[in-house]
Formats: sequence, structure tokens, C-alpha cells
Amino acid sequence: MIILGIESSCDETAAALVDSDGRVIADVVRSQVEIHAAYGGVVPELASRAHLAAIGVVIEQALASIEGGIDSVDAIAVTAGPGLAGALLVGIGAAKALAWSARKRIVGVSHLDAHLLAVQLRRDADAEPVPYPFIGLLVSGGHTALYRVDAPTDITLLGQTRDDAAGEAFDKAAKLLGLGYPGGPLVDRLAAHGRPDAVVFPTPMRGRDELEFSFAGLKTSLARHVEKSGLPQDDSALADVCASYQRVLVSALVDKSLAACAEEGVPRLALTGGVAANRGLRALAARRCAEAGLALHVPPFASCTDNAAMVAYAGAMKLLSPGYVDGPVVTFTRDARRRRGRFAPDGRLVSTQRLP
Repeated sequence: MIILGIESSCDETAAALVDSDGRVIADVVRSQVEIHAAYGGVVPELASRAHLAAIGVVIEQALASIEGGIDSVDAIAVTAGPGLAGALLVGIGAAKALAWSARKRIVGVSHLDAHLLAVQLRRDADAEPVPYPFIGLLVSGGHTALYRVDAPTDITLLGQTRDDAAGEAFDKAAKLLGLGYPGGPLVDRLAAHGRPDAVVFPTPMRGRDELEFSFAGLKTSLARHVEKSGLPQDDSALADVCASYQRVLVSALVDKSLAACAEEGVPRLALTGGVAANRGLRALAARRCAEAGLALHVPPFASCTDNAAMVAYAGAMKLLSPGYVDGPVVTFTRDARRRRGRFAPDGRLVSTQRLP
């Protein structure tokens, strides 16, 4: 089975061809970084317009990679959510039009599920599938959460951020330090040359046993440091601040991830999402997993950031799952299966609710 995947949830317009074994046949991504850089973040209206201009081009480029084009495709998978409403509608509209005209099956895919399954993509012949179950740490600009993945369509949320996502915390740090956008890669690059103990930042959720994250306090701590000490005056001081900030942030991610593995009795951890490309996170996770006797699975950089190959594979797994029945593809900006809740002062989850 060959699936055409289409992704337009945020600021990357992408199309890819993947077979049901995870082999990536084509993977085309058009980034909007230059469009949004002047604003220090993604502007939804500009993102939607850029998707409109690029969606046809990336689909054509992907289909050109296979003999027979759309006729050789068995189905179309498209990101249905979560994401920016206008951006999602561009991808879904293109997918529906193509599915109707070419008489192909179409399946809507959760962007979050696709990220978690990105570790199963085979971008080279030597890649081995990750055994189930595994604990998945999904870290990006909009999401930070831990999941237990028992099968491609059996995914359980264990804990998530109460406020800001890790990627947002990186981008905010870069903005406070005057670095530019996107901030995560810039902070990571500078942190590699700094002293991680040069500046003391508070450890998020220290002493809390639950598998939840919080980064709002860490961002505030950096803002207070800049307010008190001013912007770093040389490259060395800037690198020290970045290294200290990154150390605390990635330590919080890795600590909770290893706790989840221990709690669930699962000996495998997968890093997924855009922040999984962070070299500091990768290095710390590799060291800590080795010490704990856990297997670590990290996708290549191309599979960490938003792409359509992961969407195509997630769609294939959904179509092949027992009992799956085709249904309408409906846009959603938040996933109702992911819990939102009210917490007691000691961190206990008092009640959960599902968003409409």
C-alpha cells in the first residue's frame, strides 16, 4: 500500500509518499520560516496564504517521484488536526479535491499521532522498526506530552504540559535574548559553547511525582534575569545563559520521560516532535537512558520537524487497523482525546474534561 500524505497544520506545507512498511518514497517540505521571521512567530493568516500558494506544488513534486503518479497511490492521508484552523483547511481541501477527482480513499490523521509514529519511518534501508510498546515524548512548539504507544492506533496520554510547550519556551528565550526566529535551534547552537552551570534557573515541577510539565516559570525566571542583569554583552556570556537555560529545560523533559518508563514498565523511549532535533536533549537522553538500561529511539532530523511522511505512515496504519471504517475528514484545532483538567495545589488531577 502506497499512501500520499499531506501536511499543513502550521507553517510547513508538505507532501510525501510512504508505503505501509514505513519506507519513504518521496518527502517534500516547503518552509515558511522566512515569512514569519519578521514577526517573531507564526502569523496564522500569512500561514494560510502561503499554504494556498504551495500546496499544489509540493503535491506535484511528491507524485512526480513515482511512476504512474496519483494512479499508483492507494489512498490519501491528511492532517486533520490539531493545528491552525485556516492552515488545516488548505491541506484538507486539497486532499479532498484530489481524492474525489482520482477516486481514492481519504483518511484524516492526528498530527500528534503522526509525530509519535515518525520513529517507524524507514528513510534508509538499514532502519529497523521500533518494537511496541514504547514511551513517546512529544516535544514541539505547540505540544509537550508523554504517551504510552502500545500499537499504531493504541496511544494513551500519560501527562502533558500545564502551560507552555517546550518549543515555545525555547522560542521565548531566544526572543528575550534578541536572537531571532525560530529560536530553538539558535539557543541549542549557542548552548553547545556555554557553561550549563553559569546561571541558576529553577527546575520546573521539582518534587512533583506526576508526569506533567510546566515551563511558564522557567520563562519568567529568564525574563527576570535579563531584566536584572541586562542582555549578555559578549558571545561567551550569551552562550552561558543559553547553556544554563537549556540544561534545566531538557533535564525536566528527560527526568519525566524516564519516570514514565519506570512507572509503565516500558524499556523503550522515543523522542518525537521538532524539539527532538535539539542536540542537548538528544545527548542527555542518550546518556540517561544508557545509565538506566533503556533503549532510546530518535528519528533523523527530517522526521522530527513537521513533515508529510509521518502523516502518510499514520494514515496507512489507521487504514490497516482492524475494524476501521472510512468516515468524513473533519478539521479540529484541539484533540478531544487529549485530556485537559483541573489540578489541586499538590498537583493531583481533580477532574478531567474533553474539549468540544
